[in-house]
Amino acid sequence: MEGATHTFTQLQPRLLGVAYRMLGSLAEAEDVVQDVWLSWNEAASEQVADPEAWLVIATTRRSIDRLRRVQSRREHYVGIWLPEPILTESPATPEELQEASSDLSIAFLTVLERLAPEARAAFLLREVFDADYTDIASTLDKSEAACRQIVHRAKSQLREERPRYVVSAEAHRRLMRRFTEAWTNADFRAMKDLMAESAVLVGDGGGIVTALPKPMIGGDRIAQLLFACTLRRKHELRLQLATINGRMGVLRYFGDQLESAQSYDTDGERILRVYVQRNPEKLRRIAAASTPIH
Repeated sequence: MEGATHTFTQLQPRLLGVAYRMLGSLAEAEDVVQDVWLSWNEAASEQVADPEAWLVIATTRRSIDRLRRVQSRREHYVGIWLPEPILTESPATPEELQEASSDLSIAFLTVLERLAPEARAAFLLREVFDADYTDIASTLDKSEAACRQIVHRAKSQLREERPRYVVSAEAHRRLMRRFTEAWTNADFRAMKDLMAESAVLVGDGGGIVTALPKPMIGGDRIAQLLFACTLRRKHELRLQLATINGRMGVLRYFGDQLESAQSYDTDGERILRVYVQRNPEKLRRIAAASTPIH
């Protein structure tokens, strides 16, 4: 059993990464991984030829089942549903940072919501975790040919929605530093100049706090919305740059209270999209400085 426990512990970050990308919720992902741990304890007494494959398959299948159950709740969610943001450690190399920001970003996870559970699993296993079609077929209990078709359709479905710009992490960081500096200094003109004319802002309040009921379009309007708090609550406002889902974003505080976690998509020169998470239930971990996920 010690060997089985060690194996699970070593693979737990990977399993949590699979479940989180499937569900867009760290709380849901942790529940899934806990269920897998219980099943692994039962199976560990048997001879498991490939522990990693067994655990990834079990995690993916449970994530599919969980996603099917929560999707109905999300259909009746008040306002716009956005994934739960997570704080992530800065990877050691630029290549690792680029990889993390592409498959863990709020933008990417939001787009994945368009896929059915099995299609989401097949796409993630193939495109993010580089699984071969034999393993995907085993996971979904389908033929390899069917899995190839599922992945192909998923890629086609997401093609128009995925970010079109490949931006270096350093260019993104420079832009975010300029933007937060302008914001902190109440420099509205500079904030507006760093917004793309067609920028989009979406917010999630979960029906608990105020949030926009539909996306806001227009860089000037978004800059005005963000700037307004510097007028109303200037002395309480505190902006903190943080790595959110692999990409530099902004934590906005009023006093000691975390008000929102904001993720940004940019082209390196202008801000294209802003994702504002205000739902207190989804901010609880960040507010408590929860342990980062890889």
